[in-house]
Order: sequence, then structure tokens, then C-alpha cells
Amino acid sequence: MARGSNDRERKRRRRGPSLLARTLGIMAILPLASRAPIYARLIFALALDERMPASRKAMLAAAAGYLIVGRDIIPDEVPILGGLDDLVIVVLAVDLFLDGVPSELLNEKLRELGIDRVAYDQDMARVRRLTPGPVRKTLRRVPSMVTQAGQAIENTGVGPRVRAWVSKEEPIA
Repeated sequence: MARGSNDRERKRRRRGPSLLARTLGIMAILPLASRAPIYARLIFALALDERMPASRKAMLAAAAGYLIVGRDIIPDEVPILGGLDDLVIVVLAVDLFLDGVPSELLNEKLRELGIDRVAYDQDMARVRRLTPGPVRKTLRRVPSMVTQAGQAIENTGVGPRVRAWVSKEEPIA
């Protein structure tokens, strides 16, 4: 009998945290909801700053595009989960965006907006604890892949031709 319970315990550990543990983890970020407007101003200020890496700005643009297009991984008609995928995409994009902020730029913007650095670090740690390690590791590669793709396109010389084609005016008939 003891062996069967050991097998079940091993399987449970392999599956990861239980539903209760995940729910408690999600509840840990609820205090962040009151600070969401402050962090939205921070993200906006960073996105407008020319010192912010373009690959990180692309992550935000991709998340915004995902929300605007309306094609979901999980349709919105599915109760609870339908809206959750949108939230997950936004949280991951914002996390990646903030993960790539140069330290001196982040400190400058936090001071300008009156955001306590210790509280900011604690809030970001709470959010990051909800993302499984392998997912975070994979997502951290995305900005460099975007940069590499941009460089590859630039090296082909397609960029100027596409810009010329897009800006070419057709005669009105």
C-alpha cells in the first residue's frame, strides 16, 4: 500500500503545483491591481524613450496586436479561460518588456514617477513567480530573435524597396 501512495506522490510532484497553489499564487498579485495605473505610466514612459531597445518595444506591439486582432488562443466564449489567455499574453509581454530595460533608464523613470524601487522589485518578483521557469527561459530568447530577424531583413536590402513600394502613390483614375 505504501508503494502506491509513493507513486501517486511522485506523479503529483511531476505535474507541478496544485490548483490551490496556483490560485494562491494568482491571489498574491491582486495587490498589484491597485498599482496598475502607476505601472501603465511607467511602461508608457519607457516605450516613448528612444533609449529603450526596439526589440522590447516590439514585444509590447505584438501583445497589443494580439488583443486588437481578436484571434485568441482560447476563444473568449469559453468561461474564465477565454479572457485569461489575453491577460497571460499581456503579462508576459510586459514582463519581457520590463526585463529588458537598461538599469539606469529604469531607475531614472522610477524616480520621475515616484515609484519606490524596492516595491517595484517585489511586485515584479510576484509576477515572475507565476510564470513557469521553462516558459520564462524560452520567452527571454524572443527579443534577440526579433532583433536577429530585423537585422536579416536589413541585410537583404528588402527594407528600402518595401518602404518605396508602400509609399508609392498610385494615380487616381
